[in-house]
Amino acid sequence: MKLIIMTKSTFFVEEDKILTTLFEAGLDNLHLYKPGSEPVFSERLLTLLPDSYYGRITVHDHFYLKEEFSLKGIHISDAQTTPPINYRGNISRTCKSIDDLKDIKKCANYVFLKTLFDSQSNPADKSTLTMDQLKEASRRGLIDKRVYAMGGMNLGNISLAKELGFGGVVICGDLWNRFDILGGLDYKELISHFEKLRKAVS
Repeated sequence: MKLIIMTKSTFFVEEDKILTTLFEAGLDNLHLYKPGSEPVFSERLLTLLPDSYYGRITVHDHFYLKEEFSLKGIHISDAQTTPPINYRGNISRTCKSIDDLKDIKKCANYVFLKTLFDSQSNPADKSTLTMDQLKEASRRGLIDKRVYAMGGMNLGNISLAKELGFGGVVICGDLWNRFDILGGLDYKELISHFEKLRKAVS
């Protein structure tokens, strides 16, 4: 099972140090998600990271960064938007409807299915899928190794995602809520939790 870490939606002072440490600890797929931000801030964050890790980063906005920094790929946050003209490379997408999964998987390397549980990073983002719907989707083979569970995912429900047949999980709030971005300097707890998450998906 794959583990994807999504960045906080806002930038913060210690971010480059934490991300570098996560990569050193074995992070293999980071999604750079900074909605509504100016591209210069994403550029700056990327320049602060060792370039040996660029191939593990997928960008959600400012898709030109993929080529400029030789990133892993791009992420399209819905089922309808078409990729940039002449784009070649990895594409992942977000899907909010089980019924759309079959078609979306045809045009993506992998798909995030949201929202399984109430979000831990955005209180307004509530669960939209029932357990019965998920079990039925699993039974029909719509949930498979190319579909990743997103929304309220944490250490406690990774095993459930495995049982349903998801190929990976997307973690955001469960990790970043363990660090105070306004005044924190010690991120040992966050790294320790990441190591627990890695064990849980293996």
